[in-house]
Amino acid sequence: MRWLEHRLPPPLLALVLGWAMQAGAAWPPALPWPRAVAWPLMASLVLAGLACDLSGLTRFLRVRTTINPLRPQNSSVLVTGGIYRLTRNPMYLGLALLLSAWAVHLQAAWPWAGPVAFVAYITHFQILPEERALRARFGAEYQAYTERVRRWL
Repeated sequence: MRWLEHRLPPPLLALVLGWAMQAGAAWPPALPWPRAVAWPLMASLVLAGLACDLSGLTRFLRVRTTINPLRPQNSSVLVTGGIYRLTRNPMYLGLALLLSAWAVHLQAAWPWAGPVAFVAYITHFQILPEERALRARFGAEYQAYTERVRRWL
């Protein structure tokens, strides 16, 4: 299954899963959230997701390294500052949080498979291959970073 590595842009995967979550919301069981809980929770997840995505993207642009997740071997700088002190994958975390906000909005059980599927797919077919590429490119510096900072949170 290595042929799936770095094949699907993560934002596209999130969009496809978001569509599938919408379709799955029609199936029981429903998970109605009280409005007083749903809206603040959705807003918090959206804000956290956008903050993670934009913080990660901004940091990459600031140090002028590639933002293309399909070509991690083109990385010119190991980014370890800013949000990267908290998570090694803030942009993927941000997408997972946005999918979680969508699942809350859809108020059904099946949509929760979306964020779970996203994390599983991204970990296996995107993050692990990225880690191999970064380890090959940055060696001991990257290894030390992985020992300090968790993959997701």
